[in-house]
Amino acid sequence: MRNDRLTLLELNGLVRELIETAMPDEYWVEAELSECRESRGHCYMELIQRDERAATPVARASAKCWASKWMLVRPYFERTTGQQLRAGMKVLLRVYPQFHEAYGFSWIVTDIDPTYTLGDQARRRQEIIRQLKEEGVFDLQRELSLPLFCLNIAVVSSQTAAGYGDFAAQLADSPFAFHSELFPAIMQGEGVEQSIIDALNRIYSAPSTMHGHFDCVVIIRGGGATSDMSGFDTLALAENVANFPIPIITGIGHDRDESILDMVSHQRVKTPTAAAAFLIDHAQTVLDSLGDAQNRISRHALQKLSTFHNQLSTIQETLPRLFSVVRTRQEARLDQLYSHMAHYVQQKLISRQSSIVSLQERIPMLLDRRLQTESHRLELLAEKLKVLDPALLLKRGYSITLKDGVAVRNPKTLKPGDQIETRLDKGTIKSTVI
Repeated sequence: MRNDRLTLLELNGLVRELIETAMPDEYWVEAELSECRESRGHCYMELIQRDERAATPVARASAKCWASKWMLVRPYFERTTGQQLRAGMKVLLRVYPQFHEAYGFSWIVTDIDPTYTLGDQARRRQEIIRQLKEEGVFDLQRELSLPLFCLNIAVVSSQTAAGYGDFAAQLADSPFAFHSELFPAIMQGEGVEQSIIDALNRIYSAPSTMHGHFDCVVIIRGGGATSDMSGFDTLALAENVANFPIPIITGIGHDRDESILDMVSHQRVKTPTAAAAFLIDHAQTVLDSLGDAQNRISRHALQKLSTFHNQLSTIQETLPRLFSVVRTRQEARLDQLYSHMAHYVQQKLISRQSSIVSLQERIPMLLDRRLQTESHRLELLAEKLKVLDPALLLKRGYSITLKDGVAVRNPKTLKPGDQIETRLDKGTIKSTVI
């Protein structure tokens, strides 16, 4: 057996003495939190450093902040940054090394610089804002117009939040017929981003209600610590809100807090009750505008009626005089037309009488001419009849054979025993066919 062997406890003791001797100071270290949890008042952290090109961890270490320090460091950090320490956050820690024989190596945290985290958050926020502007969606919501009658409201909030109850109660107490429908979502913690996106997707695909489609969306947070605002500073949530097709009103923060979600929304207010007040004021403004328009229309109508009444009075006074003038003119015109008509009729009668006299003079002459023409025509017809007279043919030696008073033109029409009559110039011969 070798005399230089050590137990594990002895070896770990040497490591502890070596580390305490070689690294007696405290150091400021930049790292990213991959895990952060509290237990029995202490804070346990897992630190990583990522390769900027591959985004894969190139270093890991454990760190602890004992309760005596944590009770001082935590409130100051949250008050300054407005956020709680959480996974994914970049921090600047003041640490010293500690190696425990039973628990191994760990960095002991004695302080956290919140300004470093604020700077990283600011850089990240500015990067998100820059990307939204490059995509051309940063101002899309503000280009939308809130409907005049904005009464059908979709609400994204926690169902048990007091702020939601105050919002709904304030709308119910107003003189307007608001209808609001809740789409529950997580409003603090790590699930804020995806929960609100899911709620917006449900609103977008929701069927039309009895009140019609939603006029706007209200995203409200019923109180909560300012340290929970980080969930509203994400690119995915901002893109979903910016591209949403109806106006979105946010009431999730306090006076000094403006999230990226607030920046891309159509209208940002401080609290849920302020969101309700905004909607009520909008409805009241529309109502007042309608009242003003109604008054202007009434005044204009009264002015027009007064003008028309004055015009009618003037016409009423002028009409008898105008009627007398028009009547005199029309009577004179009728007399002139009557005179013209009488003269025209007289001229026509004279013209017709002259035509009749002329016809009377021409009729005897025309009758004589017609009688002469017809007499000559009759003489011509008499001459033709004389030429065609059968007696002339008989005198020339011709005869006519008749059967039953009808001239026989074809002997084949006769048969034996038929009685026929032959007329001659000097008499008649009766025969029987054999």
